[in-house]
Amino acid sequence: MKNLVKKSLLAAMIAALPLAQASAEEVLIGLITKTNTNPFFVKMKEGAQQQADAMGAKLSSFAGRFDGDTDSQVQAIENLVAAGATGILITPSDPEALAPAVKRARDAGVLVIALDTPFSPANVADATFATDNFKAGELIGEWAKAKMGDDAKNAKIALLDLSTANVTVDVARDQGFLTGFGIDTGNPDINRDEDDPRIVGNDVTQGSEEGGRRAMENLLQKDPTINLVYTINEPAAAGAYEALKAVGREDDVIIVSVDGGCPGVDNVGAGVIGATSMQFPLRMASLGVAAVVEYAKSGVKPGATPGKAFYDTGVELITDEPVSGVSSTDSKEAKSKCWG
Repeated sequence: MKNLVKKSLLAAMIAALPLAQASAEEVLIGLITKTNTNPFFVKMKEGAQQQADAMGAKLSSFAGRFDGDTDSQVQAIENLVAAGATGILITPSDPEALAPAVKRARDAGVLVIALDTPFSPANVADATFATDNFKAGELIGEWAKAKMGDDAKNAKIALLDLSTANVTVDVARDQGFLTGFGIDTGNPDINRDEDDPRIVGNDVTQGSEEGGRRAMENLLQKDPTINLVYTINEPAAAGAYEALKAVGREDDVIIVSVDGGCPGVDNVGAGVIGATSMQFPLRMASLGVAAVVEYAKSGVKPGATPGKAFYDTGVELITDEPVSGVSSTDSKEAKSKCWG
């Protein structure tokens, strides 16, 4: 019980920590993201670097060549362990395949914190700082259901996922959306096992605009009457919109997504995306750096948000078409804090 209280207090202290307090010379922190091109991870790197500079720590950043590049992430972990890193912050491309490398790092005394994407199981890492991805999906599902009103019972839904690998973040967002929309998800730990006739189908996007366009084209061939599109992220949503625009259906299909980056917020304002759930990657990475510095000073590992298996860094619904019963922020206000 004493340990749990201590961890909770640490989580609270980290959350309240100002950017420019502690000094942490000789603390090497590794940041490993899925790619270095996705704006989400660019913002994460920005937050980590700001906090490391403010606290006197050294940050060394790595990234996969593409989303799903496990080999590059394993190599980065091994390089950081060899370099004597105190802690590693990582967004795992494959939460299961990376587990052995993470175990070796932890056995070597390195603190490992997952950012954004939990491991499978979550306790593969020492801690996880992330969006509640199920909640993020649930918010856009609730919004879409309320927005469609009576027509929700006749929805024709396209689900544009990340991949077929049942990555934790992919499953949580997809299943959260379906739950929010009122659809029985079957096994909540996997995608694609639902039997609701409103679901036209799932396709994969790899989280890219081109992937979103291609997946949308595939599902439109299956059913050209699709009227609601869920996307894993905002680049995929932009691609889906282009596919719909090419067949003259951009104005009569609702697109919902998750991310909350500035380009996505702009797309909410432009009517491309009906609603999106905003995450805070800069906050995730800043808190991660602070946690590693605290660990170096005291040996205390970060805790979790009470009632959850991870430290919840927050989520907020962004839309210019608010609905009753679902709290939201408009795109104009959201632009001032996208991905903060």
